[in-house]
Amino acid sequence: MTKRSMLIKVHAKIGDLGREKADGVLIPLFEDHGELCGSFPQLDKATADLLCLLVKRGDFRGERYKTFMVYTHDPVAPRRIILVGLGKRDEFDLDRMREAGGAGFYYAREAGLKKLIVPAKSVEVDGFSIEELLEAFLTGGILRTYQFNELKTNDKPSRAMLNECVVMSGDRVQRESIKQALRRATIVSQAVYLARDLVSLPANKKTPTILAGIARSIAKRQGLKCKIISEKEARTMGMGAFSAVGQGSREPATMIILEYRAGCNYGRPIVLIGKGITFDSGGISLKPPDRMEVMKDDMAGGAAVMAILQATAELQLPLHVIGIIPAAENLPGGKAYKPGDVLVSLSGQTIEVISTDAEGRLILADALTYAQRFRPQAIVDLATLTGACVVALGDYVAGVMGNNESHLTRVKIAGEKSGEKVWPLPLWEEYFEYLRSDVADFKNVGGRAAGTITAGMFLKRFVGSAPWVHIDIAGPAWLEKDRPYMPKGASGFGVRLLMQLLMEWQQ
Repeated sequence: MTKRSMLIKVHAKIGDLGREKADGVLIPLFEDHGELCGSFPQLDKATADLLCLLVKRGDFRGERYKTFMVYTHDPVAPRRIILVGLGKRDEFDLDRMREAGGAGFYYAREAGLKKLIVPAKSVEVDGFSIEELLEAFLTGGILRTYQFNELKTNDKPSRAMLNECVVMSGDRVQRESIKQALRRATIVSQAVYLARDLVSLPANKKTPTILAGIARSIAKRQGLKCKIISEKEARTMGMGAFSAVGQGSREPATMIILEYRAGCNYGRPIVLIGKGITFDSGGISLKPPDRMEVMKDDMAGGAAVMAILQATAELQLPLHVIGIIPAAENLPGGKAYKPGDVLVSLSGQTIEVISTDAEGRLILADALTYAQRFRPQAIVDLATLTGACVVALGDYVAGVMGNNESHLTRVKIAGEKSGEKVWPLPLWEEYFEYLRSDVADFKNVGGRAAGTITAGMFLKRFVGSAPWVHIDIAGPAWLEKDRPYMPKGASGFGVRLLMQLLMEWQQ
């Protein structure tokens, strides 16, 4: 990548928000509640009591995502006050806070504002700390204002870019904990930006070789170990499933391994595996041409894992984490693998290829087997694996399967807290019947029935005894329309989910 998408600078400050020069103050407000009148008399006075009247008369009710802007006059320095609705208090969760942040920051950006103020104690909610509320609000704001402009040369934004947010606090002790919350929000959001950037790039700008180079740069910058296994080396090692997928392309496949270790006391690693198909034509089992250009997103799992390793290192989590990204192009060609071929995987198990468009599970199979040499305490894989998962769960939720209930529960809870939700699907042994082969140990697809589950059953054969969770992100990895804190396009799904998992792992 030639440049990185710009992140809003967020920092905390002690002082009087009325004296801080800024283009606007952003205030979240619950529906049909008048807390604003009692909490912000200074701001109300600066608008000649207009804020209080807006709330009392119902001109601004605080409905979910709704925004309203009022201009100020002396004696306060900020020139505008933006209200953003949180909806009903009894329906509140942290995702509502993220959504409100997204709506407010987006409104400010579209209005041409450059600098915003957010009061530290803008809202209080039972069961949530000020730090939690701020982190969610600012995360939503940062994520909603993402733009991918790297490849544009003459379509420059006509408005000024929102580039700074100051959180104003009057409490010096609380300022330190707020600074930590803002740091987490910034680092995790930057990781989401990285994942979105990688997924948004066209396939000719992120070949497996280019991805390996980006991984090396991240490793050098963050002090990670980086190992790249070439396609030739993988074939020599016995990775027959992984190496087969990329052989139809002139771009060689690569297996990328990034390792973060906080110290010598953190023992066996948590291994994260991300599918890295940089373009998926379907191979010989060619996909329909309509919307094939979006298949550049088939490395969204790999992008997420790369971003997670970056954020884990920046946050210096007390963990040992390894990321594995098997990267390849799946194209038809004279050397491409074919339906009917039988592949010998790194595990020694044989696979009959029914569809070359079920390539993701093949590269993951050898990555899962390779992961076992690290004696992991847990494995999580992320993959845009099956269209069947989109049919089952839509594009808001990821499917999740695994061999360990405790591990599955951890992931599900992390999804609820982060707002990147998952829904469990069964891996009952009966489903393996769909994969039985007459010529090999099993097939790589089992027909239309239970397509997501049979993909999970296939992967399960390569996991061994390690606790393992598979997350199918085919639905939420790419958005066809804007959402409250996510613009359409690459979502970076999985980064916040697994960062939440890792941050709580240490507790």
